[in-house]
Amino acid sequence: MRRFQFNTIQLFISFGKRQTNVFNNGAVRADFFDATLLSCRSVHMQNISKNMQYISKEDRKITLDPYTMKTNNPIQRPLCVMMNWMLAKPKHVLKYANVYLEQDFDVVAVSCSPMQLMWPVKGSKIIAADMMKFLENNPSYGPLVVHGFSVGAYVWAELLVHSLENKERYQPVLDRVNAQIWDSPADVYEIPIGLPNAVFPKNKILQKALRAYTIFHMKLLNDVATKHYMRATQVYHNTPCRAPGLFLCSLTDPIGAAKRSRHAHDTWKSLGVKVNWKCWDKSPHIQHFIYHTEEYLAALYSHLGQSGVIKPIAQR
Repeated sequence: MRRFQFNTIQLFISFGKRQTNVFNNGAVRADFFDATLLSCRSVHMQNISKNMQYISKEDRKITLDPYTMKTNNPIQRPLCVMMNWMLAKPKHVLKYANVYLEQDFDVVAVSCSPMQLMWPVKGSKIIAADMMKFLENNPSYGPLVVHGFSVGAYVWAELLVHSLENKERYQPVLDRVNAQIWDSPADVYEIPIGLPNAVFPKNKILQKALRAYTIFHMKLLNDVATKHYMRATQVYHNTPCRAPGLFLCSLTDPIGAAKRSRHAHDTWKSLGVKVNWKCWDKSPHIQHFIYHTEEYLAALYSHLGQSGVIKPIAQR
């Protein structure tokens, strides 16, 4: 049965890769990104693992020990850990990374494939463990900012789950995070909506088929999939990472539902975490930056300033 399900997912995803164009929720304004790429040609992008890409303004080769995830040439530099949305293209990730590059940050972009999402024990949980190793064994990077999108919130939540396995060891790593930003974070309940939209952004029939299969998968495979989603969601809402948080969402986003973000916001606030909130009346999933650029940047820079990561705009 599991072999059949594995092959079914592979069939969906291999076809979906031929269909996928851009974001989870349809077409994105190409001119918005093309203009950005013109200003980012000097950016150095390097894959440092299967799921991690290093982005910097400096042409500096980074190598990692595959067992410890420690870099061969550690430097003292601000770092943004960017938790990507599903099937994010490098040129689209670069648009967001450039915001941090302009503040003299380096960026590590972390991705998760549909297969790694559907089979978390051999997928997303391994990504999370590797990410924790990277943060633990490269303490020279700082300040640290986590900026996540959509399913990236779930992958980060798996890192939080991992941290609870050894609080004494991993809590100091989480305490090094200075700020966290969550753009359209997707909850476990939105997986049957978000995954089909990511794999088949323009094919409603195949979206419907994959949605039906995803629901079947989550109901049948509780022990190998769903229970991990539920646990990660629980830990995310009761986060052991107490860095100030910013939620960015919209009332019309069915994948990164505003009500889920509001629940997390309120829970964090009750735990004593400083939180900021920006919710638009209308904008598509993970495209708030595109449709509300000035407001998005104002909220982001204000949050980073309040968190002591960058100088407040008024002081520049």
